[in-house]
Amino acid sequence: MPDYRQPLEFGYFLLPDAGSPQATLDTARLLDNLDYDLIGIQDHPYQSRHFDTFALMATILAQTEHVRVFPDVANLALRPPVMLAKASATLDQLSGGRFELGLGSGGFWRAIEAFGGPNRTPGEALKSLEEGIEIIRRFWTGGQAIRFEGEQFRIKGAQPGPLPLHDMSIWLGVNRPRALALTGRLADGWIPSMSYISPGEAAKGNAIIDQAAHEAGRDPSAIRRIYNLGGAFTTTAPAPFDPDDRQITGPVEHWVDVITRLSTEYGFSTFVLWSEPDPDTLRTFIKEVAPAVRERVAALR
Repeated sequence: MPDYRQPLEFGYFLLPDAGSPQATLDTARLLDNLDYDLIGIQDHPYQSRHFDTFALMATILAQTEHVRVFPDVANLALRPPVMLAKASATLDQLSGGRFELGLGSGGFWRAIEAFGGPNRTPGEALKSLEEGIEIIRRFWTGGQAIRFEGEQFRIKGAQPGPLPLHDMSIWLGVNRPRALALTGRLADGWIPSMSYISPGEAAKGNAIIDQAAHEAGRDPSAIRRIYNLGGAFTTTAPAPFDPDDRQITGPVEHWVDVITRLSTEYGFSTFVLWSEPDPDTLRTFIKEVAPAVRERVAALR
């Protein structure tokens, strides 16, 4: 199994909790002060208990200095690609280049339809991702007005601008084979969650991405693999690592061992912690686990 040898990054999956606005922002500022690389925020606009993800990300970027932010992942069914491209480029410009775009086609289709969005079939959803990526990249390139006649999107002369401040990535949150192949052909990264896709299943997904990348003339190692990790720190002895595991539970040394294996044996380079925003947990992950993993992976490489 591959190690794509990408630089390691460590992030946190921040819940956009509308019931605790001050606590949500306090956590974001703490993550920035602790030197986290990334904050990922889920995007379910139809969830009444959630803030709007893009409004929250703008506020977080305005109140932090270093940490990068990305939607984990943006809901393409409720955010048209030109507007998504414009909002993303705006956030990147205003934050000094601290925004990346995680993207998904949708999924909770009845809830999306209730908000005025489409109720797409799996094939239509896949096509929307393919078309959406093309439109977004054309917008970010600038130049002439965008005209596009697709199966899911029609653009009739949109003027690009502003452009991103840096070469912004598009990371796809997908799990089906055809969407994984699309990732290999067109995207810059893949974002699965361990609670849904175990390391063993992720290895199969990486193989599909790699094959599609090769067939498209791309280097698979250029595609970043981002893993949302759930679990807890405990003092009890953990069970041995199992590729069917769907969370990490155990002491710091166990977390270090598992994440090292996820990097060097399963190809992941970005690890986004999905846990309660307990300050001790946040400090342990970034101040104890992250540096130990970096040291161990560097030695193995």
